[in-house]
Amino acid sequence: MASALTVLLLGCWLAGHSGVWGQPSYPKPTISGIPSEGVSLGGSVSIWCKGQHQTVQFMLYKDGRHNGSVDSDSQALFLINIVSREQGGNYSCSYRSRSGPFTMSDPSNPVELVVRDPSLPGPSISLSPTGVVTSGADVTIRCQGQRRDVRFFVHKAEDQNPQQNMDPAGDGAEFRIPSVGRQHGGSYSCSYRPPSEPFVSSQPSDTVELVVAG
Repeated sequence: MASALTVLLLGCWLAGHSGVWGQPSYPKPTISGIPSEGVSLGGSVSIWCKGQHQTVQFMLYKDGRHNGSVDSDSQALFLINIVSREQGGNYSCSYRSRSGPFTMSDPSNPVELVVRDPSLPGPSISLSPTGVVTSGADVTIRCQGQRRDVRFFVHKAEDQNPQQNMDPAGDGAEFRIPSVGRQHGGSYSCSYRPPSEPFVSSQPSDTVELVVAG
């Protein structure tokens, strides 16, 4: 049987995450401002958190750990002036009422902050087949780097997070898109990350354009 102290601690945890003893929590906020292609080492990034209530306190989390708080009305800015390798990670935010500390939102969806290291040159990228591709065809994106001990990522312009990642067989990796449709059309690039630093990235490759015929 659980001790009275265990039951009390569990009750406090539930209150802090689900409103005051069962009351609904605030809707989760949105988080934005982190570029999907990453931030250059030594650069800056503005992380915006936007909620649906006024006069609240916003909290920023990195890899699930509290990373700062701002009192604000409906949205808050968290600024990182000089980005270091250690600041790469998964970021999310939440907010709570300043007058009711147990009324708290669910956390936002997480967003990756990837730090681009200028000492890691970008890989090359190619499409097969080239030119305009017929809808339903299979397309392969090939990324080729200069190191063998890395993981490759493929990025589609305007998407928040990398589309795919793959451990290479050698110094390159192939990403297959089976039966392409119009939704797959767009600009693609690739990058790679050392396995020892999962949020440190190479410079991006040049872009290639995937054009899908109707």
